[in-house]
Amino acid sequence: MASTAAVPQPPSEAGLKERFFRYFQHEVTALQAQMERLSTTASAGGERADAIDHCLAGINRLSHEVKDASSYIPAYDQRTYADAIKALSEKLQHTRNALAPPKKFQFKTARKNNSAISLADAAELAQSARLKVPGGGGGGGGAGSGADSGVSSGFAPTPLERLSPGEEKRDLHTLGLGEGCEGAGSREKGAGVAISNHTGSHIILPTSSSHSASSATVSNLRHSVVDLSPPTANGGPFANMTLKNIKDSLTVCGQVAGPIHITGVENSVIVTACRQFRMHGSKNVDVYLHCSSRPIIEDCEGIRFAPLPSTYVTTEILQTLNQYDQIDDFKWLKAEASPHFRFLAEADRVGEDVWEHTVPGGHNVSLGDILRAVKVPRGPPTVRS
Repeated sequence: MASTAAVPQPPSEAGLKERFFRYFQHEVTALQAQMERLSTTASAGGERADAIDHCLAGINRLSHEVKDASSYIPAYDQRTYADAIKALSEKLQHTRNALAPPKKFQFKTARKNNSAISLADAAELAQSARLKVPGGGGGGGGAGSGADSGVSSGFAPTPLERLSPGEEKRDLHTLGLGEGCEGAGSREKGAGVAISNHTGSHIILPTSSSHSASSATVSNLRHSVVDLSPPTANGGPFANMTLKNIKDSLTVCGQVAGPIHITGVENSVIVTACRQFRMHGSKNVDVYLHCSSRPIIEDCEGIRFAPLPSTYVTTEILQTLNQYDQIDDFKWLKAEASPHFRFLAEADRVGEDVWEHTVPGGHNVSLGDILRAVKVPRGPPTVRS
């Protein structure tokens, strides 16, 4: 009797708390990155205004999600999340004021007392004292009183330092709102590799190519095979990688020292070893993965995971724990197991001989042969007894 694919098990209450914490961290980091980009977003045509509205909507959505999760999140964590949301709101307001300072209203008089201060000046001074937001250059916590953020958290914020000693404290630095937040606005250096706009192609990056500490981008592929693994087998890994808008294709990514971001991939197969795995807006994708952190999917469906084929496993990869089966679905924050992904049964995985002999291609191996061998396009799931 053939083995069946493993079904993701629903998380425990403790697992739900931990998963929501990771989700909240991820969303906070993403919102901060959006705020950092506001200064370089064009103000003409309402582009910056739209970006600000997008940030506001994200903060509002996060606030509602904290409310929805209140059934399994302890009260002290709820207060911490509320403080973090308040800090985000104040930081956004501070950024808006810096980009387009509000016009001051001031009474005009024939004579002005040099020691006097206008109502507008007083309001500005009070606001500047309040807006010492973490991550915004002012230090300090985000739980202090401030200007109206426009977001109702639904909780009464309690400063972290007032929590009882026995309560678990997840401070704003832990949530990515402190100074020197890792990941916000960081950029990798290097010439990078860009492969884009190919249909019916088989592309193999030469072994002689060395792209250590550089980025790689693969985008706009149709019915193609891209293999970036040769230079990373014995050389250095890519620093990060982006896969975007790929259909009916196989992408062998090789080793990625940092994150791999995947968006808009359909009816395809991905093979990669990475430190962070982030997949958005994708469907019907088989992922052969070695990931040293918990993979994250969002707005995805029909994703199937399996461990990295041994053909691509190196000594360096073996030194890290593979968490390919510890998936976090950020669009399924419920107690039940997510219906958006599952794990490939061993009988349904592509065989090692295919990865070793067929995928590299050759005189007697066509592009169609490779795609059929790795099951692209993917057919309907098989039913096994």
